[in-house]
Amino acid sequence: MCELFIKADARLWESTTRSLRIDGMVTSVRLENFFWSKLEEIARRDRMNVVQLITKLHHESIDAGHDLGNFTSFLRVCCARYIDLQLAGDISRDLSQPIAGVDAPAILGRERLKYH
Repeated sequence: MCELFIKADARLWESTTRSLRIDGMVTSVRLENFFWSKLEEIARRDRMNVVQLITKLHHESIDAGHDLGNFTSFLRVCCARYIDLQLAGDISRDLSQPIAGVDAPAILGRERLKYH
């Protein structure tokens, strides 16, 4: 079982730091390459680049009242949720299908029922 993880391309878990500008402020985000590739995939689905996606996530998180003290962890969880939602069939595996088109309230409602 572990061979699938141990013998995977080591570049997946190497970290890369990217500088980006959110609301005129330059910030750096350090993530493993695996997560950068997932963020790129998510962004492409809705015709954005990674900086646009991260900025949108940042703005919407603040609007929702979230504490963004560990924004990098938040981005990792976003990637994990993306994969989990694909596996559950809530987000299409067809990369041409935008995520913006999914029924988020219905998905979140099912999750609330499932976990409570």
